[in-house]
Amino acid sequence: MERQIADKVESDEPVESLYAAIERSARVLDVPCSRERVMPILTVYGGALARAVVAFRVATGRDHSGELDCRFTVPLEVDPYLLAVDNGLLEKTDHPVSELLTEVRRHCAVDSYGIDFGVVGGFKKVWLVLPRGELQAVSALADIPAMPRSLGQSLDFFARYGLGDTVGLLGIDYRRRTVNVYFGEPPAGGFAPESVRSMLREVDQAEPSAQMLELGQRAFGIYVTLNWESPQVERICFAVATTDPTELAVPLDPTVERFVTHVRESEPHTRFVYAVASQPDGEYYKLQSYYRWQPEVLDIMQLSDRAVADPV
Repeated sequence: MERQIADKVESDEPVESLYAAIERSARVLDVPCSRERVMPILTVYGGALARAVVAFRVATGRDHSGELDCRFTVPLEVDPYLLAVDNGLLEKTDHPVSELLTEVRRHCAVDSYGIDFGVVGGFKKVWLVLPRGELQAVSALADIPAMPRSLGQSLDFFARYGLGDTVGLLGIDYRRRTVNVYFGEPPAGGFAPESVRSMLREVDQAEPSAQMLELGQRAFGIYVTLNWESPQVERICFAVATTDPTELAVPLDPTVERFVTHVRESEPHTRFVYAVASQPDGEYYKLQSYYRWQPEVLDIMQLSDRAVADPV
């Protein structure tokens, strides 16, 4: 009995510690944080939190501001989507999005999972991290029955702009019914401004700003967002790894800058990923900070040690 009580205390500690960190960050951002909304998610997946990679994300833009996202890795032995459905975090649906995780897992090896939730919006995504030595060909993933057809219909687009022909990470957004496809490695020297302008124009996105062009040239990675309704790419995102976002050659949104200050005060050596995403009506920015960094983050991000030690 004493051992059971001790086990429960040890299990509760990472959950309570993470909730406290979420609450502090939400307060800095003026994001409403409800224990009743957040704790059920942490409790469902909390068994492995002590060893998980944990990150927070804040974003700009009309559809993204007023929210704080938290994402963390979960063990490969569990099915994160079924756990979410069985515990009332997601509603069961017959949409193809509900079958995609199972079909990807049947098609190829998966190294680890992650989940993503909003303090306000609740459970959102499941991440599938593919083994670094077994990146998947985009064409092979496009053949998966539940995958959006736009992935296969965009193969020429990906090749033409040097996005790469392999994928290292997939993100399945069950609420928005979209899929993020993260390419293995950008072309040497990043993405030239003329290429960025051309690729965005081709998929009906807004003209990129000077800031987006700057980040495109420095990007360690690129990902696209797809859905089941459109035949083409919905969104394109360029990401830069950095230990200090304030030293990037682009101005930071005031909300993002406030969050950076908060994070660096509590953990001055943390890492960040700063990203810009396209939209038909403009662009928005995202900043991810690592509440708990683990060595496997480099594999998840397909990064070398130097990319973070000397990112820009």
